[in-house]
Amino acid sequence: MLNYILKRLGMGVLTVWFIATATFAAMHLVPGNPLANEKATNAVIRANLERQYGLDQPVLTQYVIYMGNMLKGDFGIAFSEENRSVNDIIRETFPVSATLGLLSLLFATAGGVMWGALTAIYRNRWPDYLIMFLVILGISVPSFVFAGLSQFAILHLNKWTGVSLLPVAGWGSFRAMLVPALVLGLSTMAYLTRLMRSTMLDVANTDYIRTAHAKGLSTTRIFLHHQLRNAILPVITVLGPSIAIITTGGFVVESVFAIPGLGRYFVQSVAQLDYTVIMGTTVFFGAFLVLMVIAVDILYGFIDPRIRVEASR
Repeated sequence: MLNYILKRLGMGVLTVWFIATATFAAMHLVPGNPLANEKATNAVIRANLERQYGLDQPVLTQYVIYMGNMLKGDFGIAFSEENRSVNDIIRETFPVSATLGLLSLLFATAGGVMWGALTAIYRNRWPDYLIMFLVILGISVPSFVFAGLSQFAILHLNKWTGVSLLPVAGWGSFRAMLVPALVLGLSTMAYLTRLMRSTMLDVANTDYIRTAHAKGLSTTRIFLHHQLRNAILPVITVLGPSIAIITTGGFVVESVFAIPGLGRYFVQSVAQLDYTVIMGTTVFFGAFLVLMVIAVDILYGFIDPRIRVEASR
């Protein structure tokens, strides 16, 4: 098992290096100048700014400096923020994105397991058809459409009740988190529902389920202790990427609901061609995703003994 963990960690480090290198190369292939929006019309001032940010160095030298700073955990100074480092931006805004992401993941996981189990129980009946229709909508429709529709619904709900039940936008209270978290987690909930339905139906046709029925066990006990427990393993497998994707992927939702998360700065940095913020946030997102995948792989090894057997072999 130790060799398996070390191998996964080594592959994770290699993946993060590749993400950092690809991001650096992509940023230097994009046309434009990150200092184009600065009030540096004087050539001397622009040259001083380029020297300050290392833009006057050859690309290979910039890459070596960038990788060296990244190994020390330093993503540099933001071009678009005065005297503010990328580390400060991540430190101040990522907790907001993480809070929103974890709440949306809670909605997505609970809803995915529950709806997936219901579709398997009522297979080929109207609850199955209705839920799977909603699943197709959740996967197909972009999150910004649901975000706009939810704000429209909140406006009419508040107008109809005469009380501000839910805020249309903003951050700071639990009520303000509910709708954005639900909107952000809809696509993941739909995917988990479909996955849970498929695995529940596969487990229902296995030998040990038929043996449990033959032994006279109750349907409820078979469902809870045998069918649901084994069907949820593939869901746990995808939770790692889902955590990272939801936590760091709410760019549009954060923009629509005016949430001061890290996604807002990422969108702004792309529009302003802020090299350091783009590279820093991309590497941070990539490293977080890799870390979550490794954590779930290790957790899955402890949950499923077959993983430990194969690793020891």
